[in-house]
Amino acid sequence: MRIFEKHAQAGSGAAITSAQVEDLTGWSRDTIRKDISFLGKAAGGASGAVGGSAGYEPEALVPLMRKALELDRRRKFCIVGLGRLGSAYLGFTPPELAEFELAAGFDANVNRVEILPSAAPLYPAYKMADVIGRFGIEIALLCIPAEAAQEAAEKCVSAGVRGILNFAPVVLRLPQEVAVRNVFVVDELRNLSVNMGSLPLKNSETKNASKEE
Repeated sequence: MRIFEKHAQAGSGAAITSAQVEDLTGWSRDTIRKDISFLGKAAGGASGAVGGSAGYEPEALVPLMRKALELDRRRKFCIVGLGRLGSAYLGFTPPELAEFELAAGFDANVNRVEILPSAAPLYPAYKMADVIGRFGIEIALLCIPAEAAQEAAEKCVSAGVRGILNFAPVVLRLPQEVAVRNVFVVDELRNLSVNMGSLPLKNSETKNASKEE
């Protein structure tokens, strides 16, 4: 969706084709056309209303995509754990984040809560249940050690959180109606390493490998 958003923000009015999206993402143009057709219908429109053989009109397509993906309203989120990672996200404000609102931050260390600079209000961890429910917070960024993650996640869910972005290296056991995304840097590095192993070697690397043999 970011590709279409950037074209829409450019304001050139130029259409973007499925072939161009394929070049930028690696997804097949057939898949792109099918997905756009599905999203258009799911949002109450039709793929033909936003483009055709000449390409898709980003200004018309982006609102349909937002509606179909339920990104047409702002959701509030909080940060649980304000150490190096959590505090870094306090100042994370890219334009794409406009559809989300950082409503609160929590930490067990009261002194940290008092001294950290933040545009959003910060609270001691024991106030999570009250603040999450009162502010209508739906998403939590879990930036705490593995040994504390399960308990913190359960408290978030009990207070009304429906989605958790988990940065702790642990598998959370939560109800099925709670969406969880796990982001652990070591796992991502391993995945990259595996993917790199299946890539074709550069000419220079091939020559070096031949010499070694």
